[in-house]
Amino acid sequence: MKDVELLPDQSAELAETFGLLADQTRLSIVVACVDREIAAGEIANELALSASLVSHHLRLLRAARMVRAERRGKQVFYTLADDCVRDVLRIMIGHLFAHEHGGDDQPAEGDI
Repeated sequence: MKDVELLPDQSAELAETFGLLADQTRLSIVVACVDREIAAGEIANELALSASLVSHHLRLLRAARMVRAERRGKQVFYTLADDCVRDVLRIMIGHLFAHEHGGDDQPAEGDI
């Protein structure tokens, strides 16, 4: 990425953003929002977490602009903030799980 330069404050913000996804609970919440709008209570039920813990993590994710919220009556529905978050997740999942890791940096036959 020769054409990308980060100022120190930008580097810190990027590291903080990736750090949010380093937490397994927050990552699970983000993944729950990938292709749908989902209520906070439903996230808590699906992940077997307390509503207060999910709310805490959703506040952090909203502050980092990873998810967005829409209130409908008494419920708040969450979805990914934009396609960038979805793309980063899909790229990393593909990087980690869709390729065989043979221990070397050579592409496997048929990868190119």
